[in-house]
Amino acid sequence: MPQRMPPIGVIAEQSLFVPAARRLAERYALARLSRPPSSGYFLSLGGEGLELRMAGEGGHGPVRVDFAAGAMAHRRRFGGGRGQALARAVGLKPGYNPRVWDATAGLGRDGFVLASLGCQVTLCERSAVVAALLDDGLQRAALDPELASWVETRLSLVNQDAREALAKLGQEQRPDVVYLDPMYPPGKAHVLVKKEMRALQQLLGADTDSAPLLEIALASARRRVVVKRPQRAGPLTARPPTAAVTSKKTRYDLYVTV
Repeated sequence: MPQRMPPIGVIAEQSLFVPAARRLAERYALARLSRPPSSGYFLSLGGEGLELRMAGEGGHGPVRVDFAAGAMAHRRRFGGGRGQALARAVGLKPGYNPRVWDATAGLGRDGFVLASLGCQVTLCERSAVVAALLDDGLQRAALDPELASWVETRLSLVNQDAREALAKLGQEQRPDVVYLDPMYPPGKAHVLVKKEMRALQQLLGADTDSAPLLEIALASARRRVVVKRPQRAGPLTARPPTAAVTSKKTRYDLYVTV
């Protein structure tokens, strides 16, 4: 299992947000803070939504999930639609929108893109902190005029270890596709320039259980498992993929299960 950081708490930026911060802490078993800690990470709830912050000088800027604006809005509009590599990897076709379990949801970006293209997507994230960020992002997305018509019907969130959650699914609940996006392996080109990636790696620790997750995913997916990999990396495990879909920097390894 990944190495865990000390417990992370949530603080309300203003008294107006205290009730919501209390509900959030109860839902995800997070500590309630009256003031920011002197060091480490904490969650802050305010007018911009829920943010993961690093205390002290020299910390990176806040991390939050925003599906409605910024990079996600640009990707939704100009990312290539159903012809992009991600969509082709999960098997999107005219008249066919697979049910997808994003078993390593993280900040939910790929899962959200798939939902925007018509898929029913379950975002599964075992970290309570990251799940809380996702929950907040989904709630705000559901209020956006462009997204409100489909966010709540196509996206659901599960805060659980995907290995346990997938293993418990009944026959009728099995997804068509299980999507895995494990932490990228280190290498020559390993430069952490994005604050989100740096924060998640520090928060979640090393990825040590991708191999057993892949096996459970293969037993759960009706049609295929898709594993996102950097072009420079080999397959996730010694098991060779059935095929691959590539883009400029990313490769999607396909494991067909039918």
